Amino acid sequence: MQRLTAESVTLGYDQRVITEDLSVEIPDNSFTVIVGPNACGKSTLLRALARMLKPSRGQVLLDGQAIHQLPAKKVARTLGLLPQSSTAPDGITVADLVARGRYPHQGLLRQWSPEDERVVDESMESTGVAELAERYVDELSGGQRQRVWIAMALAQQTPLLLLDEPTTYLDIQHQIDVLDLCAELHETQGRTLVAVLHDLNHAARYATHLIAMRDGAIVAEGAPSDVVDAELVERVFGMRCQVIDDPETGTPLVVPAARKARKVAA
Repeated sequence: MQRLTAESVTLGYDQRVITEDLSVEIPDNSFTVIVGPNACGKSTLLRALARMLKPSRGQVLLDGQAIHQLPAKKVARTLGLLPQSSTAPDGITVADLVARGRYPHQGLLRQWSPEDERVVDESMESTGVAELAERYVDELSGGQRQRVWIAMALAQQTPLLLLDEPTTYLDIQHQIDVLDLCAELHETQGRTLVAVLHDLNHAARYATHLIAMRDGAIVAEGAPSDVVDAELVERVFGMRCQVIDDPETGTPLVVPAARKARKVAA
């Protein structure tokens, strides 16, 4: 039994249906990346998997139980989420924000403990923000803030971590830094990660399992080396291209057709 699955879900907002009768299983211990064109339903699917959006039909299962029927704190001890847009309260330090990740582990009979302190310190250390602990979050660069939010998600100590476009608004170096960090968390800590990414080449380089969506449906899924080819890219993104081996990693590398080549083909 997979820990996180969606069974025949219909998802949407108000009366607008985004995806219908969609089923997906997130492989355990994978770094799963969801890709597709804008408005294809990838972030909507992630929100449903994260319990932020309730299906109008079907259900999302966490460890075999309907996720919306589970207590919020129980879900938060199993599944962490880095949303697309995160806003920190004014005047909060890095250490205080990361410490909020320990909230699901607090209760009437269990308050802040040395164990919580250790987890917060380790989370900041592993994300490279320990030296920023006393800095205010709103003083940091975009890349630094993103690492702080990931540290807070890590402090939850959840085996599942969902990330909605974690590289948005970051320059190329910070994009690679964040994705390297995610890959390290997956490889060294055995966490299951699910991320929505816009960049297909980043997805192909970092994912162990790729889900390609278009118009609310899953077009293909599997290891990037098994599913990413020129036919898939044209089918999903409507773009002519060549797919070659990445000289650094050997993973699929999408090279869009040049403008002149596109004109000739037309």
